[in-house]
Amino acid sequence: MDGGEENAEHLLFSQISFHIISSESLKPSDAQTIHKVLVDNGAQDSSQKSTAGKISLDDVSHIISATSDFPEYDAAIDALKSVVKPEWVTASIAKGRLANPRSYSPDPRLFFSGLVLCCADIPEGDKDAVMGGVLATGGLYSSSVTKMVTHIVALTMDHEKCQTVLKKDLTCKIVLPHWFDDCLRIGKRLDEDPYLLPDPEILRGKPHEPIIDTKKVDLQGATSVQPPDPPRVGTRQIDVFKGKKIMLNNDLKISSHLRGTLEDLIDQGGGTTTGSVHKADVLICHYRETSEYRTASRAGKEVGNLTWLYYLTTHNTWTSPMRRLLHYPISQYGLPGFDKFRISLSNYNGEARVYLENLAIAAGGAFTKTMKEDNTHLITAHQHSEKCDAAREWNINMVNHLWLEDSYAKWQIQTLSNPRYTYFPPRTNLSGIVGQTQIDRHAVERHFFHPSSIEESENIEPGQLNARRLQQLDRHNSGLPVTSSEFIPYRTQDENETPRASKMHKLKNGPLRTPAASRIVIDGKENETPSTNSSRGAKDRAAAKLHDQAADIALYEKERKRVGGVIFGGRRKISDDAGSNDSRKRSSSRDEGAGTDEDTRDAKRAKKSRQPAVMRLLVTGYQWAPGKKEAEDKSRLRDHGILVTQDPTHCTHLAAPNLLRTRKFICALAYAPVVISSQYVDDCLAKDKRLETEDYLLTDPEGEQKHGFQLNESLSRAKNHRGRLLRGMTIYCTEAVKGGFDTYKAIIESNGGRCFLYKARAGSVTATRAAGQDEDSNGVAEDESKYLYLVSGTSPAEVALWSKFRSMVHGAGQVPRIAETDWLLHTALLQELHWNDRCELKEEHVSDVKNG
Repeated sequence: MDGGEENAEHLLFSQISFHIISSESLKPSDAQTIHKVLVDNGAQDSSQKSTAGKISLDDVSHIISATSDFPEYDAAIDALKSVVKPEWVTASIAKGRLANPRSYSPDPRLFFSGLVLCCADIPEGDKDAVMGGVLATGGLYSSSVTKMVTHIVALTMDHEKCQTVLKKDLTCKIVLPHWFDDCLRIGKRLDEDPYLLPDPEILRGKPHEPIIDTKKVDLQGATSVQPPDPPRVGTRQIDVFKGKKIMLNNDLKISSHLRGTLEDLIDQGGGTTTGSVHKADVLICHYRETSEYRTASRAGKEVGNLTWLYYLTTHNTWTSPMRRLLHYPISQYGLPGFDKFRISLSNYNGEARVYLENLAIAAGGAFTKTMKEDNTHLITAHQHSEKCDAAREWNINMVNHLWLEDSYAKWQIQTLSNPRYTYFPPRTNLSGIVGQTQIDRHAVERHFFHPSSIEESENIEPGQLNARRLQQLDRHNSGLPVTSSEFIPYRTQDENETPRASKMHKLKNGPLRTPAASRIVIDGKENETPSTNSSRGAKDRAAAKLHDQAADIALYEKERKRVGGVIFGGRRKISDDAGSNDSRKRSSSRDEGAGTDEDTRDAKRAKKSRQPAVMRLLVTGYQWAPGKKEAEDKSRLRDHGILVTQDPTHCTHLAAPNLLRTRKFICALAYAPVVISSQYVDDCLAKDKRLETEDYLLTDPEGEQKHGFQLNESLSRAKNHRGRLLRGMTIYCTEAVKGGFDTYKAIIESNGGRCFLYKARAGSVTATRAAGQDEDSNGVAEDESKYLYLVSGTSPAEVALWSKFRSMVHGAGQVPRIAETDWLLHTALLQELHWNDRCELKEEHVSDVKNG
């Protein structure tokens, strides 16, 4: 007996008590196999201690589940219980020790969970970054290639690890490091197809080809807060409600017949219905502002909407109502500030589009199927569509769907400065990751049912009274409607709560009282019973701060009685009688014309219609008028169909005083625009109309002689090249090059080439060359493809890189050319690729210059 107990103590899972949850991803037969493995290795099954289908968290150490969609998930995480996927069991058996539970968590935020990454020919610093990022997001890292490895991060297929995968025919994906970077930047696991070696789509140089969405999004039953048709009571056996008491709240506003149908479905699923929120385990409601919602949420009960209830009965599988955004009750007033947004969609189809449309409306915004200039946001899956082009022209905010989902989930409008919302991975359709965002439990609690949701006076800074908040309280208590921009959800009260003071009371021979008192205010009485969660110190601090606010409150009361209502920020003081009389006259006339103001207000607010932009003008070397005059001049030009743009790739006309070697001029030249004199801008503004450009074509014989090219010939070549003069070429630039790396990178990419910053890191030249070998050279001479160029200056730091560049290029089997910056500028201006040995930089040339 003692020997058997001693052997049991040495079994792998002897210290484990577990509970297995079956789901669509974990069939009962697989669950039974895992159960046997755990028990045979010393684990204790705690499922027998569960009551009414609920997990006994006190008796369990590990929960085995393929998903986080089960009722006790949040409670288990809060109780520091380990929730792991079934793979954790097999991994522990294979290792002979317990595996790290975090690497096998079903938490969807750990988007690399279940993946094992291995690095090949990337720099050591990048390997460390990959290892840290994978471990932080739930994955595993392996230094060698094994059968467990799911992804290899590599630059080429030449590395021995990649060759091992091919020889052994391992089911492993070989991806560029760009895939890993983009996943971290977006915060979701992206489709690997555009990044797969040996022929990654993102390096094929075809950015304008349509991006096909091949990944199906599972949003069935979660695209709307209003379900279309109720499920039918049938003979199909369901048990999703087993042991649960469910309350259907009155705010659902459903007919008695439908209520009876739902009650029958719940009974058929093993549950019961109740009319008390205190007895219920699950609350079904529509809005977050009801007292039942707050009571159930504070008690930690499941709260979902009618769509969620239909989803459970249809699929007979439990899922958390917070798992999908539109399975959770909505706010009656919308997200504060969101009502100012007009949102349109592009590049989303099917269920994903319907889902995002309804999500924008649920957040309180206005959705438009067609996009106009008054739209504020365009939500798109990638940047290639007519709407995207129009958004750039009209300066409409262009974001991906994560901005909308995160704003709704966190109940706070997310800043557009976060690159996560404005980044679009190349050749990737983001519609494949729609619907993966969950409700932020802590954010919902903070805004809607936080225990200390009553506004306390000590939260207000001394001397600063929020007039908007006072107006909101006054409107709310007087029975007037409160707009979504005024409404603050967790500050509201319902019919069951203690009423607040409806006015700012002044007490006789006593101090002023706060407008948001947490208890009943009785005029003239000072001996109120304090609440249990307050203290004398807090009351003293509140009284002191309230004393500082007396002037603000008095001013607010005075403003409320004025004609026209409250004017925030105060009214301008008038010192002379004449000004006072004028003010009274204006007030009087406003009152007399009040009836007509309402009729003309919409007309005044309407935007001035503009004709479509027939000319996209890029201006360089031109001195605009200082200050606000520049914006006014550009607006006047836009009224006449001339859009002043900063993007050379979209300009149709280029205006300059003469031939220049500026970044804008050289980049735009690659797209063969109509080049005109900047005098055209002055004349259009002077005559207040759009003039014909034929009389303003730029002629500059001195500039042509100085820079060594003929403008008309260069434009003719540019039309033939169509921005592909350097197609198939890879050009490196030093970081300290005169003019800046970004300038030369823009020039090279405008002409179809690829530009990389050279820092003499091992492997960078070889990888880039190999990645570009399969590309069509598109007119580049065959012998030109064997050269790799480095555009450099002659500073000591740059000269020190030349020998390393030559060694690395020779090692890659190519010929190095170190060129001065004038070679690249002249090539772009001439629109003709021609090498001159005098453009090559060598160490002896630098020495001769210094000695001379």
